[in-house]
Amino acid sequence: MATKTWKIGEYCKGGIITVVTTKKKITIIGKDWDFSKGSRRGSDQSGAKEWTREEYDVDGDNTYRDMMTFLNDLTTSYYSDTVVKWIETKVELRGNKFFGSW
Repeated sequence: MATKTWKIGEYCKGGIITVVTTKKKITIIGKDWDFSKGSRRGSDQSGAKEWTREEYDVDGDNTYRDMMTFLNDLTTSYYSDTVVKWIETKVELRGNKFFGSW
């Protein structure tokens, strides 16, 4: 299991994206910035409130496309691509990235 948090700030709805990966599942969580802990990127955001969550099966035909769609709704294409590239280093997605498995 691997977990990573991106404190993106104004380029992301809520400001924070956390990803949790296991061998079979990917969970992407959108969180609201907790300003009571500070407004700087280095502030402790471990208690930030979750406001959206999506779970994906690693073996799904459209997992890559579905993750990109969800992430593009949360943040810019740059950060969406950054998050998915990190996910691909932790799990192996089945099938073609753009057209499902053929």
